[in-house]
Amino acid sequence: METALAKMPEQRQVFFLTILLLLWKSGSGATRYSMPEEKESGYLVANVAKDLGLRVGELATRGAQIHYKGNKELLQMDAETGNLFLKEKLDREALCGATEPCVLHFQVILENPVQFFQTELQLTDINDHSPEFPDREMLLKIPENAQPGTVFPMKAAQDSDIGSNAVQNYTVSPNIHFHVITHSRSDGRKYPELVLDRALDREEQPELTLILTALDGGAPPRSGTTIVHIEVVDINDNAPQFIQSLYEVQILENSPIDTLVVTVSARDLDSGIYGNVAYSLFQGDGLSQPFVIDEVTGEIRLSKELDFEGISHYNIENAATDGGDLLGKCTVVIQVLDVNDNAPELMIRKLTVPVPENSAETVVAVFSVSDSDSGDNGRIVCSIQNNIPFLLKPTFENYYTLVTEGPLDRESRAEYNITITVWDLGTPRLTTQHTITVQVSDINDNAPAFTQTSYTLFVQENNSPALQIGTISATDSDSGSNAHITYSLLLPQDPQLALASLISINPDNGQLFVLRALDYESLQAFEFRVGATDQGSPALSSQTLVRVVVLDDNDNAPFVLYPMQNASAPCTELLPREAESGYLVTKVVAVDRDSGQNAWLSFQLLKATEPGLFSVWAHNGEVRTTRLLSERDVPKHRLLLLVKDNGEPQLSASVTLQVLLVNSFSQPYLSLPEVAQDPIQEDGEMLTLYLVIALASVSSLFLLSVLMFVGMRLCRRAREASLGVCSVPEGHFPGHLMDVSGTGTLSHSYQYDVCLSGDSRTGEFKFLKPMIPNVMVQEAGREVKENPPCRDSFVFS
Repeated sequence: METALAKMPEQRQVFFLTILLLLWKSGSGATRYSMPEEKESGYLVANVAKDLGLRVGELATRGAQIHYKGNKELLQMDAETGNLFLKEKLDREALCGATEPCVLHFQVILENPVQFFQTELQLTDINDHSPEFPDREMLLKIPENAQPGTVFPMKAAQDSDIGSNAVQNYTVSPNIHFHVITHSRSDGRKYPELVLDRALDREEQPELTLILTALDGGAPPRSGTTIVHIEVVDINDNAPQFIQSLYEVQILENSPIDTLVVTVSARDLDSGIYGNVAYSLFQGDGLSQPFVIDEVTGEIRLSKELDFEGISHYNIENAATDGGDLLGKCTVVIQVLDVNDNAPELMIRKLTVPVPENSAETVVAVFSVSDSDSGDNGRIVCSIQNNIPFLLKPTFENYYTLVTEGPLDRESRAEYNITITVWDLGTPRLTTQHTITVQVSDINDNAPAFTQTSYTLFVQENNSPALQIGTISATDSDSGSNAHITYSLLLPQDPQLALASLISINPDNGQLFVLRALDYESLQAFEFRVGATDQGSPALSSQTLVRVVVLDDNDNAPFVLYPMQNASAPCTELLPREAESGYLVTKVVAVDRDSGQNAWLSFQLLKATEPGLFSVWAHNGEVRTTRLLSERDVPKHRLLLLVKDNGEPQLSASVTLQVLLVNSFSQPYLSLPEVAQDPIQEDGEMLTLYLVIALASVSSLFLLSVLMFVGMRLCRRAREASLGVCSVPEGHFPGHLMDVSGTGTLSHSYQYDVCLSGDSRTGEFKFLKPMIPNVMVQEAGREVKENPPCRDSFVFS
């Protein structure tokens, strides 16, 4: 056996040595019951639960099973009460034959944990069979010179019962010549011999007829009879004698038919026909004999196939008869030798499928192995393949359990095909394989996993309600309900942003919807978390961050901050006649609440009183002169400017600007209503205009000095406040566009108030000090606050 093990280093091997039947039956701790044979189905044998010390109902909860070798269902057990009943009528002779005692071995198998209990049921014999002779009639030839006291062997009757119920006595019908005596063989069976009491006289009575009766010991006794015909023959005083009274031979069970088993030999001292010997099989042991004998040579040959597992030995009585019908007997004992002609058998008694994952050592299957052969032919080795997390463990007698080596992971492998290989140690070796498919059942040990750690979704503002903006997806490695995912929103508790009324999610497929239209100017982006929860027990969940970015639409037209367009009259700018070409008249300041290219603004001069005198810079809105002024230029000019964004579709706003030519900043000028007078009145106003120009010329030097002083002060304050007043950055915009992004075309703004005193047409011009405006323009949803302007105002940057 060690050699066999050395040849299999790659296999896990569990050796099982078959135990002799006698030792198996006498195992310690077995519970034995006894009952007579031939009881009807449903007969109560015993209460197994009580005898095994188990509580009522424990057999049911632990999945009790009862097993008899060969997988025959002879008994049935009520798992609730523990009562053991007959499933069918039991015939002791069919189950055990001549074996005494007749003990049936059963196993009670429990699980959780796995336990085995050995039980034995002894069947006691009842007298249900009558003796039977091999032949209904016998012929016995006796020479007339036979002496009283001569014994004549007779064929024994067969009785399937055993013990006292078997044949116990023989009787013969009343007569004056013979009586019968009963003898016992070494195995306890009875056989008759006829004894001559009185000499026979062929001339007086050439033949006799007797009735031989066999009686068993039952109560009441049963009997069987045969008719014995006795023929009185002439004298033949020597019976044949065998050279050996006992022949013992062995033969392999796989020997072919017509194999010579043994040759028996007898001789007769008589001569003539009385010395000729003929051989015959006198009587077997009550079984159909697979042998024949040659009546001339005495050769015994095989006539049928042998089976060691069925019958392992035969006792044959052979007769040698001479020509005078005298006979001699010998016994041939034939021992059948086992050959390895039976492969091992494997019976699954308990199979647990599927096996839950992550569980500790679990019993997957309980099975038994057996081999009908004997010796090394019946020694068995069991193994399973190496690359699986399972073990074979011997448990009880010829039982094994297949258990998990450790916790299983269904996500790594959901099914195992386990091949149990059983082979014997005979020559040649015979092998049996049985494959068990073990499925691993899922438990909820994997939380849902999102396909992305975070999601960024984009939605255009002014969207339609209930618009789907994306899908959040998660996967779960588990199966069934453990992998069924439900999505939910985990919204922050923000009273200023009611996301519950803004966003929703489909709990089944993770589709996200915006419930109402969004406004980029009010809300550019928002964040929330989405949870994914499976349907396992306990449920597992995970979260991911979702950011929704609102994309801008060009839904806001440019808004002009300066000049103010809500006054009663257009804003008036003063332009000295001494201004050089390119002189900055004013700067139009506008903003757009949109973002990106939707807020890139460009400026265009649509209409002017004198088209060639003024121009506007497209990228910053500065209105400048294009040439020197002359005396022929009219003193009042009206400019119409267009502010456009770069969105699609393009939106715009217009602004009207009045420019008044003055000789100096001290010259009085007309009020706004007067500027708009009809051309018919212009001649009457010329005198006033000349006076204003003269006054402006006188005061120009003073005003220039004041302006320079104020400008220096403003620049110094701006540098101290890091406001960068004296420079206007143009950024990285196209040459003709300016991105205001809510701050207009000026990066910093200063407001000067210019007011006309009184209601006269030529009031005084008062120049006030600069101050930081309290104008807040809302971009992206912020509030707009404006200081109420003076009657007329303008902004420099």
